[in-house]
Amino acid sequence: MITTSTQRAPAVAGMFYPGDAETLRTELASCLAANPTPVAALNTLKALIVPHAGYVYSGGTAGKGYALLASAADRIRRVVLLGPCHRVAVNGIATPTVQTFATPLGSIPLDRAALDSLSDLPQVIANDAAHAQEHSLEVQLPFLQTVLGAFTLVPLAVGRTGAAEVAQVIARLWGGPETLILISSDLSHFHGYAEAQRIDGDTATHILALEQLTSYEQACGALPINGLLAVARQRGMQIERVAQCNSGDTAGDKSRVVGYATFALYEPPPATAGDDLGPALLVRARNTIATQLKQDIQSEPGHPALALPGATFVTLTKNDALRGCIGSLQAHRPLDQDVRANAASAAFRDPRFRPLTVEELPHIRVEVSLLTAPVAMRFTDEAEALRQLRPHIDGVIFAAAGRRSTFLPQVWEQLPDPRQFMAHLKQKAGLPTDYWSPDVELQRYEVRKWKEVTA
Repeated sequence: MITTSTQRAPAVAGMFYPGDAETLRTELASCLAANPTPVAALNTLKALIVPHAGYVYSGGTAGKGYALLASAADRIRRVVLLGPCHRVAVNGIATPTVQTFATPLGSIPLDRAALDSLSDLPQVIANDAAHAQEHSLEVQLPFLQTVLGAFTLVPLAVGRTGAAEVAQVIARLWGGPETLILISSDLSHFHGYAEAQRIDGDTATHILALEQLTSYEQACGALPINGLLAVARQRGMQIERVAQCNSGDTAGDKSRVVGYATFALYEPPPATAGDDLGPALLVRARNTIATQLKQDIQSEPGHPALALPGATFVTLTKNDALRGCIGSLQAHRPLDQDVRANAASAAFRDPRFRPLTVEELPHIRVEVSLLTAPVAMRFTDEAEALRQLRPHIDGVIFAAAGRRSTFLPQVWEQLPDPRQFMAHLKQKAGLPTDYWSPDVELQRYEVRKWKEVTA
């Protein structure tokens, strides 16, 4: 196959894995034969760290991780794949300019909108040469095609940069349950069997503690791993080791081995009706307002999520009429701090209303919305964007002409028609209701919401 301006052809088929499609499927079936039981079965599998050697060496170890994706295949529609550069020296994180990546199993479309959304970050550069011969990304693709079927790909080749810069990219592409974060990395290289086991055991201990790796001697993909671990620690994720071995255990001699391991990372489960996070947020919002008005406060129940980053909106109503609404669109501080700050702003600093008074407080009803991370929408025109909107599910962020506005999903109750919803969203941004331009950007998010039963 020849690489064209629109497609990156397979470079290591026939070397790292079979070049014939039927032979490849047979080998993949063998690698995926394991049926591991996830430790965090009740949580959402969000990320994997998998090895990238030839399948004869590390395919079984990688396959145990990919086997975990079988139950999530119906929801995963995008894979953000990061691996280290082996062939081309790169300063930063390289994105390709092509439209598809190919393997003997077919072509995978790239999420060009997601790749283009990174163009403002100084650490991200377009560099097809970094991708042309890179095996760390390619060897993962047949696994993904087999387990997931149809999906879009965001391939990133990580060169010389910092873990914080990698974490910034991962956080921006995090998305929701439709997005899998995949890190490609082997462990130690070319030590004796026993020494490799010692080194890799120590490395695994750091990874399982979500602690940063300090050397490429520990893992060739230390930078992408560190970027993911930083985000995982921030988001309170759970991690498990799915499999670990080295080439001396598979197809190599034991004098100079390469280490391999697969790790799975899980997001906390969604709230249930009995979850106590809502009451904890509501009482903190009301207490913040009461404190500023020098009124009595209630006891505040604890919750582990309060220490994690979170984005909230606090909405105040009086006799079912809006009395204030302020919030955060991105998680940038602990949830405890965010809900308190937004409660104070909704009560006293919403420019649409005068500051709340002591006399009004008994008649105020507090509602707290907890936002998921916004995900960019892809569309060619307004009609397509409107067709994608999900009434009563999507909160929407509108940005164009230097203006920005948002509606929470609750607004669908007053504006149930998508065209009407969009028109008012533009109006809120200070633009005409019929405004449209190629520079329009839309993001959507979902919320968990809790409202006081009585004022």
